[in-house]
Amino acid sequence: MSLAALPYRRIGPAAPASPVILSVPHAGRDYPAAIADMLRVPREALEALEDRHVDRLADAAAASGISGLVATVPRAWIDLNRADREIDPDMIEPPLRGAALIQSAKVRGGLGLVPRRLHPHGDIWKGRLPVDSLTARIRDIHRPYHEALSALLTLARARFGAAVLLDLHSMPPIRVNGGRAARIVIGDRFGRSATARITARAVAEAREAGFVSTVNTPYAGGHILERHGDPAQGVHAIQVEIDRSLYLAPGLREPGPGMAAMSAFVARLAAALADEISGWPMAIAAE
Repeated sequence: MSLAALPYRRIGPAAPASPVILSVPHAGRDYPAAIADMLRVPREALEALEDRHVDRLADAAAASGISGLVATVPRAWIDLNRADREIDPDMIEPPLRGAALIQSAKVRGGLGLVPRRLHPHGDIWKGRLPVDSLTARIRDIHRPYHEALSALLTLARARFGAAVLLDLHSMPPIRVNGGRAARIVIGDRFGRSATARITARAVAEAREAGFVSTVNTPYAGGHILERHGDPAQGVHAIQVEIDRSLYLAPGLREPGPGMAAMSAFVARLAAALADEISGWPMAIAAE
C-alpha cells in the first residue's frame, strides 16, 4: 500500500444520484508489505478481522447508481469504525496517557483503533507501535475516509433534502440455542443514528427477502454511525450486518454461489431506503 494513494475506492457516481450512500469499512485486503515483520501471528490469521469479501455485495448497488466508499486498507492496520481516540495506550511507544483517550469496551477487548489481540492467537504484534506511525495512519487513512464520507452525505442531503448512510458489514453465522438465528442485523445505535422509519423499512426489506432479522442485537453500530448519523439534521445512518454464509463458500474465505443474490439484495435495500425518504417534507427528514 502506498500512503500516497487514497485508502479507499469510490463506487457509483461522483455526484450522488440517490440519497443513499454506501460505506464498506472492513473489507480492505491491501496489506502493506511491511506488516509481515511486525506480526506474531500468520498474516492469514488477520483475515478473521475482515468482513471477508463484503465489498462485492456493493457491486449491484453501485451499478444501479448508488455512490459510496469501499476501504482498501485492512482493518488490522487501522479500524475505520473506531474513533481516532479509541486507542490502547499500552500498545503505543511511548505509552499514551490522557483523558482524551477513549477506553471503550472494544479497546479493552483488544479491538481498538489498531487491533491488539486476535482470538485464539493472542497478541497480534511483536512490539509496540511508534506513536509517529499511529499519527500517520490517522492522518493518511482514517481522516481521509471520514472526510470523503461526510462530503458524500452532505452532497446527497443538499440534493435530496435528506441522506441515508448504509454502513455495510458481515458477521460470522450466529449460533443460538433454540429459535432461529438472525441472518441480517440492522443497527441504528438504539434510535440515535436514524429515525425509526428508516430502520423499520430496512428490517421489512430483509424479512420480505426471507431473512430472520434483528435490530441492534448483537450489533448496534459503531463509530461510523455515531460520527455521521444525525437525524436532527436529516442524515440517517444504519449498519447492516450480513451472515457470511449467505454469500461465501464453505470455509467462509472465498465467494460462494450466494454472492450474486446477496449483492442484488443490497441493491434492493438501497433502493427501498431511497424510496422511503423520497418526498419527505423537511420536518420529517430532520425528525
